[in-house]
Formats: sequence, structure tokens, C-alpha cells
Amino acid sequence: MTIEATYEGPQPTPAVNHCLLVETEADGLVLVETGLGLGDIHDPGGTLGGDWVEMAQPVLDEGETAIRQIARLGLAPSDVRHIIVTHLDVDHSGGLPDFPEARVHVLATELDAARAQAPSFRYRPAHWAHQVHWVTYPFEPGEPWFGFTALQPKGLPQEIKLVPLGGHTAGHTGIAVQSGDRWLLHCGDAYYYHREIDETREVHPLLDLVQTSSQVSRDLRLGTQARLRELVREHGDQVEVFCAHDPWEFARYFDDGTSTG
Repeated sequence: MTIEATYEGPQPTPAVNHCLLVETEADGLVLVETGLGLGDIHDPGGTLGGDWVEMAQPVLDEGETAIRQIARLGLAPSDVRHIIVTHLDVDHSGGLPDFPEARVHVLATELDAARAQAPSFRYRPAHWAHQVHWVTYPFEPGEPWFGFTALQPKGLPQEIKLVPLGGHTAGHTGIAVQSGDRWLLHCGDAYYYHREIDETREVHPLLDLVQTSSQVSRDLRLGTQARLRELVREHGDQVEVFCAHDPWEFARYFDDGTSTG
């Protein structure tokens, strides 16, 4: 996904869609988010919808799809046994058809909303027209996790958790993955720009327009962001947070000196 945006500099900066691939000892590969898929590349108007394509202006590059990137790593896409999505927006679920045998973990309220509202600008049924192996979870309190509540995905190790982060969609969730003695928390679209969750609370003009226009609950979204700021402030040495679309945040994982936002 690419949104041409400028901020603190003259050069346009493309937004990203940050996915994770987790290798487990007993449960194969776990894909966190899918981004756009092969079907979106080959028929963007049909699967993504013409209005969304015009708005987002995605880079329709087959090489950027999760399935092609996994293959380039020398791994078998068929070994992706589980997919966890923060939510089912068009740009987060497009790759689901590329992994038809995977179990797809999602909050039940999100799947219900997607089914009820599709087809729409937000939800595109082409992404789950195949026989999806859904695994759903109630949006309810689970075990304590750094001031949040966490749900244990079925059939997955304790090092992976669902951490509901409400406000963006009806059933939006973060995904926590333990790596050594630290946790990574993929916050999905709980925020769009890294400075929103530091003490400056600064927003990016264009990214903020996108997130405010797509929120289902402003109060819940802002409350989630306040709790994420508290998480970073009090547990930043134990938990590293990142969101789906911030290109400067994404660049931190590459030692190329491009992170300037």
C-alpha cells in the first residue's frame, strides 16, 4: 500500500503495510497480517474496489506480496499454518487467499462486522471468498499483559498473544510476539504515526485524516493510544511497539539511514 505524503521534508514518503513472519518450533510459520495479495495485484479494481485504489494509490508489485517474500526467504508458503490479522480492512486481509490452508485468527466482532458491511470501501468479500478456516475470539477480558488484557490464540505457543486495541474497527486487536526477553507488539491501526504515542502526541496531517475518517469510536481510539503511551513509558524496556503504516517506524528495522520522520 502506498499513500504519497510529505512531512518534514520535500520528498514524498510511501506508507507501508508492516507484516511479521514468525517461525515456531511446533506450529510452522505464523504470518501476522497479510497486506495485499496476488489477487489484488492482478485485479485491483475487482478485489480492492476502484474507489479504494484511487484513494490509496497502492504500488501493485507482486514481489511485495507476503507469499512472494516468504518464498524469497527460502521458505515454503505452504508452511504458513496460521495467520493472525489485527482486523479485516481491505489492506490487511488481501493476502488471505494466497494461504488457503492456514487457520485465520481474528476477533469475532471483527469478522461479524466484515460480513455485515461487505462489500464496502472497508471490507472486500473477495478476500475471504475461499473456504477460510476461521478461528474467532470474543472481545472480552483475558489474562493480564502489561496493563492490557491478552487472549491466547488456539493452537499457538504462549509467546504469541492477541491484545485487543479498540477504536479503529469493531474488533481491532494488537498481536504480541515474545522474542527472547522482550515482546514485540504489532498495534495494527491503533495509531498511524510514531509520535502519536510519545509525550508530544503529535499527529501526521495526512495519516491522521485517514485514521479519523475510518475510526468506529473516537473515544475508544484515543483511549487506546493513551494506554499505549503509558505502556511505552512504563514498560518500554520490555515491550517494543510499532503500527502497520508508519514508514519511519518501519525503517528502524533496516540499517539504511532512511528514518527521518
